[in-house]
Formats: sequence, C-alpha cells, structure tokens
Amino acid sequence: MRVSRRKLMTTGVAAAAGACGLGVAARLADRYGLIPPDHAGIYGAGETLTYAAQRLLMAHHSLAREFDRSEISKVFPVNGEVPENETYQRLSAGGFADWRLAVDGLVARPASFSLTELKRLPARTQITHQACEEGWSFIAEWTGVPLSSVLNLVGVDPKAKYVVFFPFDESWDSLDMSDAWHPQTLLAYAMNAQELPAPHGAPVRLRVPRQLGYKSVKYLSRITVTDTLKNIGNGLGSISPEIGYSWYAGI
Repeated sequence: MRVSRRKLMTTGVAAAAGACGLGVAARLADRYGLIPPDHAGIYGAGETLTYAAQRLLMAHHSLAREFDRSEISKVFPVNGEVPENETYQRLSAGGFADWRLAVDGLVARPASFSLTELKRLPARTQITHQACEEGWSFIAEWTGVPLSSVLNLVGVDPKAKYVVFFPFDESWDSLDMSDAWHPQTLLAYAMNAQELPAPHGAPVRLRVPRQLGYKSVKYLSRITVTDTLKNIGNGLGSISPEIGYSWYAGI
C-alpha cells in the first residue's frame, strides 16, 4: 500500500507527541513550516501540535458544513461593542459611503476598495455556523466577496505567509495563506439577505467558517499581506493570545 508524504508527516507529528513529548513534535512541525506565531511559552508546543495536525489533515481545502435556509437561527448573539472611535462613527453616519478597505503589503498592486466596488465583484453566499469560544453559537447566511478574489486582484507575492486584518477597534487578527485562499473565507457585507448590521461588523467583516468566531474580524479597515508577524503587535499573530486565546482556532 502506498503511503503519502502527508500521511507520513501527520503520523510523525502525532507519534512524536505521544512517544517523545510535545517538544519533539514541535521540532518536527518546524521542519515542515508548521509553527504558529504563538508557539512560545508554556502552551507553545501544544499550540504547535494542534495547528500542525489540523493543517496536515485539512490540506485540501476541506469545507465547513453549509446549512439549509430553514436551519438559520432565530437569535444572533453579539460579542463586543460597536467601535466608538471618531472615524468609524463618522463613516457609519454617512452610510459608509466614504469607507474604503486598503489592501497592501506583499502585493503587486496595492488597492483600496469602496463598499460599492466590493459589491461589484463576484459574490458568494453561504449559510454557516458561527461558534463562540464562550459557548454560544448560531447559524446565519452570509454574502460577500471571497477573500481569494481580492487577493488575486492585488497579486500576492509568493513569499507571503499571512494576511493581517486591521479593524476600527483593537481586535486585529491574521490568517495563514491556507485559510486566506480558502473558498469559504469571505469579506462579508450582508447577513441574512440584509446589509450587515453594525453589531455584527458593518460595513464589512471577515468570515472564517473553519475557525472559532473571534477569528472572523469585524469592522474591517485595512488588510496587509506579509511574510512575518514578528513586527506586528506583540508578534503573536493577533490580539487573541494576549488575552488568553489561541492564534489558531480551528474547529
């Protein structure tokens, strides 16, 4: 029976974790470039094992489950407050007519998109489950532009490893290129066939169905493509590790 390289890698990471400890598994993951930005500290080896194993098992763009409209939730809980900063409040008061999403970094054609311009791009609608790390969840319909479409427009450099999302509040985050290119990762501007409500991230939010809800950054302002996260924030890939959550939140 033929055994694929991916199968060998996955088995090797798991075996190393079981037989020799998480430190050995982390070194094996490093060999294949599967070290998450929050790998340091007491939980670092465990974060690495989780991230490496899931990346190897889901390398072929496995899809999050999509639901029927009859399964859409009746209640849609909100986590966090609408940004109170002056810029966001001014843009909101103007119906986001002056809002623009900058895309820069390791790209051939840096760009800035208005809400109208994003809506002119080919859209995708999906009904997916959003799970919160605090225990609640809901199913909703999301419509937006696949992030991959925008990345193709700006021309991502082959050296790129991460896409960083900056909102109008402090909840910035990032994705590796696997989730950035994933067909279900959206820049969503509508929810349940209506304009995206302010508490859910208007005018545009990220939707990452394969990870917990806090990865789906709301109130987007800027996107940067980069080959390193070391010089952004505390170098952990997002604000989440600074408040006790993992950078990678796969489900």
